[in-house]
Amino acid sequence: MKNQMMSAVEAGLLIQSGKILMIAGDEGVLRSLPNGNWIGGTSVYFMTETGGREDRENVFVTEISEAVAHKTRYIPTSELSSIASQRFGNGATFVIVPAMSSAHVSYATDAAGYEDIFAQPVMGWIAGVHLDEIGATTAKVVDGATGEMYDDGIVVLHTEFTAGRAADVDIINLFEQDQSADELIFEEGGFELTNVIVNGEKRNFAEYIAENEINTELPLVANYAGAMINASFQAVDADARKVNMYAPIMPGTEYRIAKGFGDYTETFASVITEGGENALSCNCILNYVYGQLEGKSTGNFTGPITFGEIAYVLLNQTLVRVSAVEAEAVAVA
Repeated sequence: MKNQMMSAVEAGLLIQSGKILMIAGDEGVLRSLPNGNWIGGTSVYFMTETGGREDRENVFVTEISEAVAHKTRYIPTSELSSIASQRFGNGATFVIVPAMSSAHVSYATDAAGYEDIFAQPVMGWIAGVHLDEIGATTAKVVDGATGEMYDDGIVVLHTEFTAGRAADVDIINLFEQDQSADELIFEEGGFELTNVIVNGEKRNFAEYIAENEINTELPLVANYAGAMINASFQAVDADARKVNMYAPIMPGTEYRIAKGFGDYTETFASVITEGGENALSCNCILNYVYGQLEGKSTGNFTGPITFGEIAYVLLNQTLVRVSAVEAEAVAVA
């Protein structure tokens, strides 16, 4: 895979050459691009070789150079469970979902139950908008084959890889459970939370956060057989006594607040391995903001800053990457 921040003119020439692409950029720039073998989503924040930056003029383009065949699709929210139905035998499925749409909620809540969702690597992101424009404009996704732009539903790029190559999806999560923190279990899940069981005692969650001065820049973390999965805080409404999340909480699951750490860039450097220049990756807007990543580098892992990350299912505050590797490497892993 090949990653590059480029002008709309350069991206247009690449599209016209027939390359299979994933593209992120400002809505106006995406609208200016010609039809072709690509899907795209809105973002104005990016991690580049020179560091994080806001950019409304250029687009971030990933060429899926390992793909020998492809198919783009738009899937309305009511049909999201069909996402894996047209996949190729050997390859990967790439997905872009507009933030705060019904598709965002549906995918976040139900994706783990979609038929064959884990049968092939699925990677993608939640398209977003400028932080100052939340509520004033909507995130968009584009089916480049038709040029159609949508603020609901999802766009999908199915790819088939060359023989002997396979897609490998991985996540880099800086957070882990703070074992000294309270055990939190929710009887009712979803994006909006009212009550929580704290070490066996039922409490109002908003009041618990206020009373314990919880740092909501740190996510809730669940341990799924050793995999740390985050659920990030969106807002705490003290008056309504409710808490809104960026990812749905799973009822009956044990959560704990994440353990804090020092500098984001130093922490990324300590856990990131080589090979990012050949991977498609995306990183969360919350990592970008809380880690003050503007102008800072996360190594070779460049790509769009997103409002959620997809590695089969929806994730938060996580760097997700997919790369093409020798098929035996995936089989052994």
